Amino acid sequence: MPEGTGGTPPRTLAEALRTQSDDSLAALLRARPDLLTPVPSDLSQLATRAGTRASVVRALERLDRFTLQTAEALAVAPEPAPYDTLRALLTGDEGDARIEAALPGAVRTLRDRALIWGGDDRLRLVRTARELLAPSPTHPSPTGLGPTVAEATTGMSPGRLQEILAAARLPSTHDPVSAVASLTALFTDRTRMAALLDTAPMEALSVLDRLVWGPPYGEVTSSPTPPVQWLRDRGLLLPATTRTVVLPREAALHLRAGRAHRTPEPVAPDVAPRTSDTAGGSAGGLAGSSAGGLAGGPLSGSAGAGNRSHVVDSTAAGQAYTALATIEELSKDWNEGGPNVLRAGGLSVRDLKRTAAALDVSESVAAFWVELAYTAGLLATDGEPDERYAPTPAYDDWQELSSPERWARLATAWLTATRTAGLVGSQDSKGRTLAVLGPDLDRGPAPEVRRRILELLATLPEGTAPDPESLLARLRWERPLRGASSAGRSDDLRSRLAAWTLNEAEMLGVTGRGAISSHGRALLTRMPPTSPVSPDGRGPRAAAEAGLGSPRTGGDTGMGMGPRTADDAVRTSGVHTGAELTAAGRRAAAALAPLLPEPLDHVLLQADLTAVAPGPLLRPLAELLSIAADVESKGGATVYRFTPGSVRRALDAGQSASDLHDFLRAHSRTPVPQPLAYLIDDVARKHGHLRVGSASAYVRCDDEAVLDEILADKRSQGLRLRRLAPTVLSAHADPTTLLDGLRTMGFAPAAESAEGDVMITRAHAHRTPPRTAPAPVPDGPPVPDATLLGAAVRAIKAGDLAATVVRKPVQVPEPSAPLSAAAVAAAAASAAAGNGELPRTTSAETLATVQAAAMTGSAVWIGYVNADGAASQRVIAPVRVEGGYVTAYDHTADEVRTYPLHRITGVAELADDPA
Repeated sequence: MPEGTGGTPPRTLAEALRTQSDDSLAALLRARPDLLTPVPSDLSQLATRAGTRASVVRALERLDRFTLQTAEALAVAPEPAPYDTLRALLTGDEGDARIEAALPGAVRTLRDRALIWGGDDRLRLVRTARELLAPSPTHPSPTGLGPTVAEATTGMSPGRLQEILAAARLPSTHDPVSAVASLTALFTDRTRMAALLDTAPMEALSVLDRLVWGPPYGEVTSSPTPPVQWLRDRGLLLPATTRTVVLPREAALHLRAGRAHRTPEPVAPDVAPRTSDTAGGSAGGLAGSSAGGLAGGPLSGSAGAGNRSHVVDSTAAGQAYTALATIEELSKDWNEGGPNVLRAGGLSVRDLKRTAAALDVSESVAAFWVELAYTAGLLATDGEPDERYAPTPAYDDWQELSSPERWARLATAWLTATRTAGLVGSQDSKGRTLAVLGPDLDRGPAPEVRRRILELLATLPEGTAPDPESLLARLRWERPLRGASSAGRSDDLRSRLAAWTLNEAEMLGVTGRGAISSHGRALLTRMPPTSPVSPDGRGPRAAAEAGLGSPRTGGDTGMGMGPRTADDAVRTSGVHTGAELTAAGRRAAAALAPLLPEPLDHVLLQADLTAVAPGPLLRPLAELLSIAADVESKGGATVYRFTPGSVRRALDAGQSASDLHDFLRAHSRTPVPQPLAYLIDDVARKHGHLRVGSASAYVRCDDEAVLDEILADKRSQGLRLRRLAPTVLSAHADPTTLLDGLRTMGFAPAAESAEGDVMITRAHAHRTPPRTAPAPVPDGPPVPDATLLGAAVRAIKAGDLAATVVRKPVQVPEPSAPLSAAAVAAAAASAAAGNGELPRTTSAETLATVQAAAMTGSAVWIGYVNADGAASQRVIAPVRVEGGYVTAYDHTADEVRTYPLHRITGVAELADDPA
């Protein structure tokens, strides 16, 4: 039986882990998945890995504020600390019912995560955690406490200690240890300490008031003032350096009435609804002015809940439609090949400004849309020598989906993306500016923060927007910043991610007017869980007995609102499989579908050469209208304007005048205005009258007067035209430049091929090779599933059995004659086996021991070297021995295996059969 069990208190973390059940070990590995890579060989290695600095820091960063405060209080308590001592440090002399109710859960969380160990009468903080949380001159504790009297008086002369005792009216001692103990007893005795402070000058008490809640250090001169000298004489201020004094921990705790923290926070702050009088820009003020604007303030408090929810859904649906239109407009802008890729990767500032102008948004908002399209796999680099950004083939597939399905693809990509558009324009640690689509924009906590923000929004009544400050306060409670200087900071990464999330969710249509929409809630909904399995794979009944369905190990209620503790909520946030995300996307699309308007097949033509689209248009209608007219304004209705240039663009794309007339008559609810019909006919009559080909370039026209007019125009001098024939001009410019030059002069030339046919110019849809969407960069190792946890726990427990099993001692008879060299070697091998090293026995002894074990059904401990030369220790139960092989049940691998006898280095019997 391992030490630390059977009523004996564990002496190490490894011994404490050996007393844990399989379910407890599985919960530890689930909460700290970094301990699982690679799988530890035994519990001693697991305990060692759990105590490494990197793993402990990661575990501390995932604690809520009160659990972290509990660990901080334990770090300033004597070790080991009884539970009552820890409770007194958190509640103080007056007590606090809320803290007493929350403390058992915090202690359980710390114990489950192997940050503390031992029984309630001997709580011990893992050494690395104590080093990180205990106060020191270079790393102040968030408690604001300083060193103990024993720590502060290290190196102090015995004479000085006796002077302090005399000034404090304590009896002298014979050694420094008893002097320190006497002074510590004074500071921890409430009655005697109160009597001492009653004799202190008022100025001295003022000095203590400034140091009591931290920082406990203060500077002094070579000639301190009388109040400071009074405190120094009595040990209430002890020297830290030649010019610095410190308030001892025991004295500070007395002044604080025994409380380690000034403001313990045992309960998570509630997310408050946003009030109407502060609504105008609360979310916008929190998230900055870079977002595309929140769609209005909160709803009036007098509005009914159903009406508020309807307005939120309608607003969010409008934003969702705008998001789809913006992504389409971005892809059209980059359809023939977008901007070049910078050498270091990403988009240049100039190209970002041009894209923002094309989308009619700010640069920061344009960065968000570009990053969203890239994250969804709709944009990528083309991989050509002159590398550019362009739409991917997946964009064409995305366009074939319905509007709700397209939005769901964007929303799920945003929810799980680690790329953070809000960082664009800031600088990295080396002072380099971060570019759109460039490297170093991934932030691992982003998906978790986004999901947690939406989950907290979902806890409010439908149609209710949160108060942004209370939302941030809740996030800071769930994942506080560690360190005394971090309290109250609003510029940390998680706070900025929260601000960006609120703005991005509004622009994307996940929220409306600051409140989460019905389709936004659908993104968070989880399907009912399948039958759980226990870590050892025994099925749902064993899982229920193991408590895997308890609130401490999971427990979402279906809307992201159900975990019993904030610790559970944070731990499960952002953990979704691909199938869950796909299912959530389908549900969100189904919830959004009734809110989006049906595409229209008509427009309203007006006499001022404009067409009004009263809603979204069918794709063929929208595509042809975008070629034949220019967008003049957007909104609930889109206004298109017909110009000579837009009509010529349609003619260049292969449309004829009759085609345009038929198209407008078929899709207009109003008669085609006469000015528009005249415009089409006039442009068509001139279109193609001039022909441009390549000589370098030439112009031909049957009307010599037109060519005379061109040659006489001063604007044609840059084209360097020369008459070759009465109806033909040549030019030094290329055909494209010649076409543009003639069009600026007011002509309507048409390009022709080498055969003399008119060339139809259609937009060339440039596409990248098939690309996959960028994979999110996880924040640490992924949370293992139940199958992996069960296999890992079995492997660790089996390896620990092989490492700690008690071997039967070999009885060496007293020799009547001097022993031979072989006998001495055999005795040494037996002693080595007893010390935990690989056993060494002869081939005959190995065969005999294994055969005997097979006959009796007992287990033995073997040393084994595999084909690669790797040595290991195993506990096996032999079943059959024949042909130079032993077939046995391997307790380490938890399966039946066959071993060549010549690879077994030795064998030893076990004191107790583990089977």
